Amino acid sequence: MRLSIEKVVYGGSGIARQEGQASAGTVFVPFTLPGEEIDADLISTDGSRMDASVKELISASSDRVLPRCIHFGVCGGCQFQHASYDAQLSLKREILQETLQRAGLSSLPEIEIHAAEPWEYRNRIRLRLQEFDGKLRAGYLKRGSTEFLPIQMCPIAAPILWQAAEILLDVLEAFPQWAKATQEIELFTADEEQKIQLTFFLSSMPAKNFAELCNALLLRIPQLAGAGAQVIETPGKSRRFQRAIPIESWGAAGLTYNVGEESYWVGRGSFFQVNRFLVSRLVQLATGGRGGRLAWDLYAGVGLFSRVLAKNFAEVVAVEVEKGNLEANFRGEGRRAVAATTLEFLRQAVLERDRPELIVMDPPRAGVGTEVCSLIGRLKTPEVVYVSCDPATLSRDLREMVDSGYKMDQLHLVDMFPQTFHQETVTVLRR
Repeated sequence: MRLSIEKVVYGGSGIARQEGQASAGTVFVPFTLPGEEIDADLISTDGSRMDASVKELISASSDRVLPRCIHFGVCGGCQFQHASYDAQLSLKREILQETLQRAGLSSLPEIEIHAAEPWEYRNRIRLRLQEFDGKLRAGYLKRGSTEFLPIQMCPIAAPILWQAAEILLDVLEAFPQWAKATQEIELFTADEEQKIQLTFFLSSMPAKNFAELCNALLLRIPQLAGAGAQVIETPGKSRRFQRAIPIESWGAAGLTYNVGEESYWVGRGSFFQVNRFLVSRLVQLATGGRGGRLAWDLYAGVGLFSRVLAKNFAEVVAVEVEKGNLEANFRGEGRRAVAATTLEFLRQAVLERDRPELIVMDPPRAGVGTEVCSLIGRLKTPEVVYVSCDPATLSRDLREMVDSGYKMDQLHLVDMFPQTFHQETVTVLRR
């Protein structure tokens, strides 16, 4: 097919229209840019949707650049390395705006973009370990498949993480039982790469010499602060259906992560924002210039926003399902950590008289949902800050918030995930 790429959509593919043929419909083509002319090979059809790949690039966009990673296009991790960074930001802005408008949201505030260094930003990576060509290798999955892809680099990861992974592969040669049992590893580093936490995900429990393995790693990786091992109950299934049981621990159970003037204790395996260059900016957008009597931080995690809010509010309530890390980070007068789901907390809160002046919420990708939006609408909180990592669920929830009386006052696109289609937004709503 000869195609003209019209635009890029969420997920990273360019789209074109195939008209006037038996197979007429929308064609999705990865690794293309608006305005490009291509010859494409059809891969699959599903109703009016067709998926294709680039057979030949006839006319390239001026925004096209050479990818930095040798695995780009085969690896499932990145979608935008073929676009200049300015082009990536422009594409993400257009995608966010169109997604919001499609949900019926009009009179949008201007989208402000916040960006930083687009490479070596990830403070956490999770790698699969597998024998390949007779040697233990680390890697990811091939794009659109469950097939293992051994890698030689990962330029979006903090350099120390891939260095540590290569050393681990070398050290595991002396620990064959651990090499055989390890399915995946997760590496997490602090803001300045001064400390590393390592987690092994195992198919079975190998020999009882975990401390010996970790001490051997420490000789080669002096930044190693701690390590843990977990046995996966359902090996071979996708992570969504896996349950891992901790069985071994060595060293510290987490590390201290500095963000601006604050230091947070982040336990091994706990959620933390992945972009080490933009976390401070995200915190500033969500909390800066706000103060008063009472604020609620919903989906509080380790207390990233709660700690900063507590400087300017007399009382801050931080809500998280499991408050282990939150409790460690959020103690003292005027600070209250609540172990509950946001929905449980809000259901109870609407029955009580206390009303916050500010709500900050940073939910997972699924968003907050209709009932949470409805309960917040009943509370009539003057200002709500919604931090989101998915424009589709954000649009759905913002539609609910606007219908309950809120108006979007600010809209920030924070590029926490350069080279990928993912995007983070901060929306400020006021009544």
